[in-house]
Amino acid sequence: MPEALKRPEWPRPAASAVIFRSDTVLIVERGKGALPGTWSLPGGHIEPGEKARDAAIRELHEETGLAVAIEGLVDVHDGIFRDGEGTLRAHYVLAVFWGYCEQGTPIAATDVRDARFVPVGEVDGYRMTPGAQSVIRRAYELSRNSSRPEA
Repeated sequence: MPEALKRPEWPRPAASAVIFRSDTVLIVERGKGALPGTWSLPGGHIEPGEKARDAAIRELHEETGLAVAIEGLVDVHDGIFRDGEGTLRAHYVLAVFWGYCEQGTPIAATDVRDARFVPVGEVDGYRMTPGAQSVIRRAYELSRNSSRPEA
C-alpha cells in the first residue's frame, strides 16, 4: 500500500466560503499547500471541537482579514489530490458555505498570496481549484434567491 494511504488522518475535515459583495465574489491565490499559484475560495482545516461554519469564518478572517456573515451551506466537496503516479497525497472533505461581506478590503495573509473581489462573471478567466467555479455559480444562485435585501 502506498505510504500516503496508510496515514490515518485522511480525509481531513475542512471548510471554506463563497463570499459575495454585490455581484463580486472573494477569491484567493494559494501560496502554500496543494496547488500553489491557483485561485480558490478562502478556507482551511477544521480544528478539533470547532464547528464547520466557525472554521470557515475563522479561516476567511485569517487569510483575508475580513469579517463576514455566513448565510448557508452550498455543498460538501471532496478535494482529492494525487501525484503523477496516482498515489493519494491529500483528501479533504470541505463544507462550503456562502455569505456576504459588507465592507473592508481583503489583505492576503497566512497561506495566500493575493485576495480580491472579482465580478462573478469573470471567475472562468482564473485558473482555479477543481470545482470552484461551479460552486461559486451555485452559491450565486442561492444568494440571488435569498430573502436578504441587496446591500
